[in-house]
Amino acid sequence: MREAELRATFLSTSRYFLPTFAGSMARIPKETVDQIIHHADIVEVVGDFVSLKRKGQNMWACCPFHHEKSPSFSVAPAKGLYKCFGCGKAGGVVQFIMDIEGTSYVEALKYLAKKYGIDVQEEEKTPEQQLAQNEKDSQFIVSNWAKDHYHRLLLHTDEGQGIGLSYLRQRGLNQTTIKTFELGYSLDQWDDLLKSATAAGFEQKYLEKTGLVIRREDDQGQDTGRRYDRFRGRVMFPIHNVSGRVIGFGARTLKPNDKTAKYLNSPESEIYHKSDVLYGLYQARQAIRTEELCYLVEGYLDVLSLHQGDIRNVVASSGTSLTDGQIRLIKRYTDNVTVLYDGDAAGIRASLRGIDMLLEGGLNVRVVLFPDGDDPDSYIRKVGDQRFREHLEGASQDFIQFKTDLVSREAAQDPVKKAEAIREVLQSIGKVPDPIKRQVFLQQTSQAFSIDEQVLITEYNKLVRTASGKAAGGQSSSGSGAAPTTGSGYGSQPATRNPQPVTRNLTPEEEAEALMYGASPEDLMGGGGDLQTLTPEELEPVPDVLAQCEREVVRLLLLYSPQPLAPEVSVAQYLLEQLEDTNFKTGLYADMLHLCRQELEQGRWPEVRTLIQHSRADIRSLVAELATEKYELSPNWTTHQIYVPRELDLLQTACDNAILRLNKVNVERELAVRLEALRHPADEASMMENLQTIHLLKQMDNQLANMLGTVIPRAAL
Repeated sequence: MREAELRATFLSTSRYFLPTFAGSMARIPKETVDQIIHHADIVEVVGDFVSLKRKGQNMWACCPFHHEKSPSFSVAPAKGLYKCFGCGKAGGVVQFIMDIEGTSYVEALKYLAKKYGIDVQEEEKTPEQQLAQNEKDSQFIVSNWAKDHYHRLLLHTDEGQGIGLSYLRQRGLNQTTIKTFELGYSLDQWDDLLKSATAAGFEQKYLEKTGLVIRREDDQGQDTGRRYDRFRGRVMFPIHNVSGRVIGFGARTLKPNDKTAKYLNSPESEIYHKSDVLYGLYQARQAIRTEELCYLVEGYLDVLSLHQGDIRNVVASSGTSLTDGQIRLIKRYTDNVTVLYDGDAAGIRASLRGIDMLLEGGLNVRVVLFPDGDDPDSYIRKVGDQRFREHLEGASQDFIQFKTDLVSREAAQDPVKKAEAIREVLQSIGKVPDPIKRQVFLQQTSQAFSIDEQVLITEYNKLVRTASGKAAGGQSSSGSGAAPTTGSGYGSQPATRNPQPVTRNLTPEEEAEALMYGASPEDLMGGGGDLQTLTPEELEPVPDVLAQCEREVVRLLLLYSPQPLAPEVSVAQYLLEQLEDTNFKTGLYADMLHLCRQELEQGRWPEVRTLIQHSRADIRSLVAELATEKYELSPNWTTHQIYVPRELDLLQTACDNAILRLNKVNVERELAVRLEALRHPADEASMMENLQTIHLLKQMDNQLANMLGTVIPRAAL
């Protein structure tokens, strides 16, 4: 077999075609989709949900999709994509809305269209498309309709105006506030909402799933077939998520002798999880970011009255105990929170645990108290907006200092109570993740209680060790729970157990590697351990070298297509010409290669901004992975006049190496096939042909290795 024929054997031509995607994409005209994506600024959109800070060329924040204390979530404005290096979430502006809202592609487009004032004319859906309507989307839609229904009843019915609207005005709320928060009223009837929603064409199952309608059951828990409204004769407070979509309701009864609960909330549903919601955050998020401060109150009316008083950076926990999810929501927008308390001592005591959670979440916490009998709502109505602001500024104090004063007053001159009070303060200090802040708080506590600082440090370390010992199953504690290090003067960290290395004899290949790189046996064996004793679950998967080589070619195409390598020769032209007769074996990378060819055939460069909006999720994910980098070159190198070559400066080498490596892997795979065939020869003629082919393949492999510089001279062994 001649060498040309051999090349054709393993570099055969094939074409991969991407499937055509129908369904939800077809419901919005492509021109409208393009317009939405063109106008949507990913920094602006993502900035509605997290507080982004510039570092280098990109913007960074703590990830909104998982809990973390150090930012690993990156937004690349130039590429129009985001990537979390912690949990792996990545994509473009539409994908971000899909991820953060848990909604469909079409609903994400509608959200962006509404944000940028783009009119969306939907094409008529087929029965199959209607059947495939996303369950969450349906619940969002029916909740939004219910909000409009309650708002209309408040403003345009006799009962709504006479009872609901008069109550809100009595509480000092004006028309602007009522409309901003979309307040409403539910008629005092058993089935007003049920009848109205059914007449509007909504399915009953979605009314039940969102908790707007309740199914009546008999004593045995069987469905009686009857349905009735959950909210009746109540002022309605729509609860929005951070993007402004209605996900549930809070409702206050206005009946003086009502035996039911004063406040009633929507039950948990697919779209409403009360532990992950803060009332008023949608209206407050921009102000929180601007002021770099969040005021935390307890009730709906506290939020409404302060917002009306031009204090917009205020949210409420809605009467529930503060949760980790709510704390993470606050931290998306600011590290500073001020808790507004009424003067009730019992209420303050009950809330201390929640504030400890704020400290543990890495927030800077301050406290403002109001006179006995007043809450934020009543106090601002009593003294007015200006004096209320003055009180916020004058009465604000650090939480650790506040708690120290509180418990020291309660302890008075009782030594036993005083010792217990000190331990309470130390437990709160232990929640603070920052070791420098902990040291400052310990110094302040030492002065406040007139006790030696070293005694406090000793007791602090005891508390930390006790808390660590109670951790279940040896799970690692958070940064706030770890005892301070010796360097800070507080004690030492417990030693971490490391597995002892297990030695074994090296193979000749490993001995050669050790000679080349000066490595120890433990280095070659990954820090110790006999691989033969590991279970299949413990072994790391062997990487697919061919897939990695194909991935590298796709990466260069995606990132550098228009860059010139020579006069009138771009990276895209060079790579695609070299790959003309190459068959990609990995389906996803083959599809990407074909997609890049299509873009070039249509007169466009393959661009991240375009491909990140592709209808296929795996394509979007791949583009995001290839186009994002966790680290950037520091500008200090240039400042010190030290030149560090960039990949952009070495594109010819990068492209050549990518092609050579891909060809070498293909040769090696074909060589393995031929060697295997030698073990089962059909006849002598076929065996001789195989031997000739193997000889040619080995020659090609050596040539490619020489070109790549991966041949190890015998003298080096």
